[in-house]
Amino acid sequence: MDDAKTVSVHEWDEAGYRALQARAAGTNLDPVTLLATDYLNHFNEIVMLLELVADMPEMLEDAKAWEPVSYVEHFQNSGIADKDIAVEAYDYVPPEYREPFDDTVELINSLIARSLDHLDDAVAKGDPDMIREVATRQSQNIQRLTEAASGIMHGNSARMAQGEIDRIMEA
Repeated sequence: MDDAKTVSVHEWDEAGYRALQARAAGTNLDPVTLLATDYLNHFNEIVMLLELVADMPEMLEDAKAWEPVSYVEHFQNSGIADKDIAVEAYDYVPPEYREPFDDTVELINSLIARSLDHLDDAVAKGDPDMIREVATRQSQNIQRLTEAASGIMHGNSARMAQGEIDRIMEA
């Protein structure tokens, strides 16, 4: 998980949450969830690379060089102005958002790994149509999960239906 201290659901500190809410006013953190959508740029990078692989299979090596980073790691290495408060606030994200967010990020990372394996197989077969189809389908599936993560970041605590997750992960 993260290198930073992680607060369990049972230890969630509402007073700390309220204090961070006040400090986060005017930043790029959502005022309710305390999550910053800048983190999703990390996933947008791999989507862009997969879309390039569709027409340029040689870009697969660049895509395979992409590595998952946690929310906290992303901001620790970020140049954005609000990075310090984004890192600090993560421990105070209300559990009804934190749990589905963390679960969705885990699904995205798993899907990316599987997508790269599928693309590796397609590129090894040398079929341009298959490469394009796999790259397009997998980038769209990653985007769907990223949109779900964005919804959570903006206050939607509902999880995706298991059937929908299964369809995405099996594609």
